[in-house]
Amino acid sequence: MCGHFLFPSLERVSLKGKVFPWECVVSEHRKAGLQSFFIESEMPKSKKKKAAPRRFVVRKSGVHGRGVFALVDIPKRTRLIEYLGERMSHEEADERYGDLHDGSSHTMLFAANDEVVIDATQWGSSARWINHSCAPNCEAIEEDGRVYIETRRNIRAGEELGYDYELIVEERHTAKLKREHACRCGAKRCRGTLLGKKR
Repeated sequence: MCGHFLFPSLERVSLKGKVFPWECVVSEHRKAGLQSFFIESEMPKSKKKKAAPRRFVVRKSGVHGRGVFALVDIPKRTRLIEYLGERMSHEEADERYGDLHDGSSHTMLFAANDEVVIDATQWGSSARWINHSCAPNCEAIEEDGRVYIETRRNIRAGEELGYDYELIVEERHTAKLKREHACRCGAKRCRGTLLGKKR
């Protein structure tokens, strides 16, 4: 009698106290009148999917607070991560944070479009730690109300990731307002502020 004995969750088979490797046993057991054959499985070994190597890490930044740094070389036009957080309307964001963010450049709110604001203050992806840069190596791409961070150019391992925040403030861009939203990116052509052009 011969047959295939398939034990998907086992790598070794035990019979009468003897342990046989599942992959390569072709043996006959005749004790106590028993006759059993174990033959190599024709099914390929299950291959564990290797986790993709981490491409970036969050750590202390010389620009501001925490930052995100490349761990490996990353090609141009690579989609890195989605900016995640609580989704709300602009009205809800103003009501929740209007007074709190008045005169402060610290914000984890991302206006995905004219209807949706993504609030990463309480929870979100590592994208919330990417700092502003006036010479950005990344950019924010909006698709159907969702925001993704993509590389604008080839990035070397060790570089800090950054994109242009282009903060929109409807009031007049006075020197005081620019100071309140000062940029410390250190780029050669740093414009000195996180504020973008008024719409």
